[in-house]
Amino acid sequence: MEANLSRELLLEMHRRMWRIRVFEDTADEMHRKGEIHGGLHTSHGQEAEIVGACLALRTDDYMVGNHRSHGHPIGKGAKLTGLMAELFGRETGVCKGKGGSMHLADFSVGSLGETSIVGSGIPVATGAAYGAKMLGSDRVSLCFFGGGATNEGAFHEGVNFGAIWQLPVIYLCENNRYAVTTPISDTCLVADIADRAKAYGIPGVIVDGQDVIATYQAVTTAVRRARAGEGPTLIEAKTYRFKEHAANMGRVFEYRPEDELEHMRANFDPLKLFNARMTGELGFSQGELDAIEKEVRQEVEDCVAFAKASPYPDLADAFTDLFEAQA
Repeated sequence: MEANLSRELLLEMHRRMWRIRVFEDTADEMHRKGEIHGGLHTSHGQEAEIVGACLALRTDDYMVGNHRSHGHPIGKGAKLTGLMAELFGRETGVCKGKGGSMHLADFSVGSLGETSIVGSGIPVATGAAYGAKMLGSDRVSLCFFGGGATNEGAFHEGVNFGAIWQLPVIYLCENNRYAVTTPISDTCLVADIADRAKAYGIPGVIVDGQDVIATYQAVTTAVRRARAGEGPTLIEAKTYRFKEHAANMGRVFEYRPEDELEHMRANFDPLKLFNARMTGELGFSQGELDAIEKEVRQEVEDCVAFAKASPYPDLADAFTDLFEAQA
C-alpha cells in the first residue's frame, strides 16, 4: 500500500471524496429547482485536499471551514442527513435550519462551524487551539481558508498569535487560483502563499491539492508537530474549483479561459486521478470502487428524502439560541 496507508483508509478517502461530489452536485440541482434557497458555494474539484486533510485528524480534533464548506464537515465525517436538512432549512438540520449552506457546524465530529465572512474562521481555529493548550489536551485545530483570506487582517492576527504561543493549529490555504472572478496573482505578489509562513517563523508547506494522499501526508506531518507542542504549520494546497464562485449567479463571467477549465477538468479531476491510482498501483478493482460510488449515491438520495420529509422550524424558534443583553 502507498506509504503504508491501510486498505481501509484508502477506501475511506475514495468514499468521502465521492460523498462531497455527489452531495454538492445534488445540492446544486436542488438549488436550480428552487428547493434550496440562498447562497450555495460548491467545492467541486477541491475534494482531495479536503478529505486528505480531514482524515489526518482524530474525530475529536477541531475543524473550522469557510463559506465554501459543505465538503469540510463531510470530509470530517459528519452525517449527510443533518447537513442536507440544513441546506433545506429544516429543523432536523445541524443548526436547526437556521444556518443554511454557509453556516454549517457539527460538534459531534469537531466541526466548529463556518461563516460567510472571509477569513473569519482563522481566529476561531486559533482560539480553539489556544483552549486545547490551556486545558492540557492534545487536540489540534485545522482551519480551511481561501487565498483571499490571506490578505485579511484576521490572517495576520490569527497566525501571528498561533505562532507566538506555539499553538496546535494547522492553517490550510485552499488556493484555487481565483476569488469570485479575480485571479490571486492580481491581489498577492508572492507566487506561493506558503512563503508568508517565514514572516511568522513557522513552516510553510506547498502540496498538490488534487492529490489526496499527498495532502494527507502533509497534514499528518503538521498534526504530529502540533501535538508535540511545536506549534503551527501553514499549508498551501494548490487546487482548483471547476464550477463558478457560487451557484446560479445570474450571469456569465469570462475571467478564465475556457480551455483552462476544460484542461483542468480533463486532467486534474481529483476523483478521476485517485480512481486511476486505486485501480493501478494500489491494486483495487474497479468493481469495488463502483460499489462505493453506488452506495454514496443512494446515501445522498436518502438524505434528500429525509430533508424533504422534515418540518420547517417553528416561528418561535427564531428567538432561541440567541445571546441576550442583560440590563
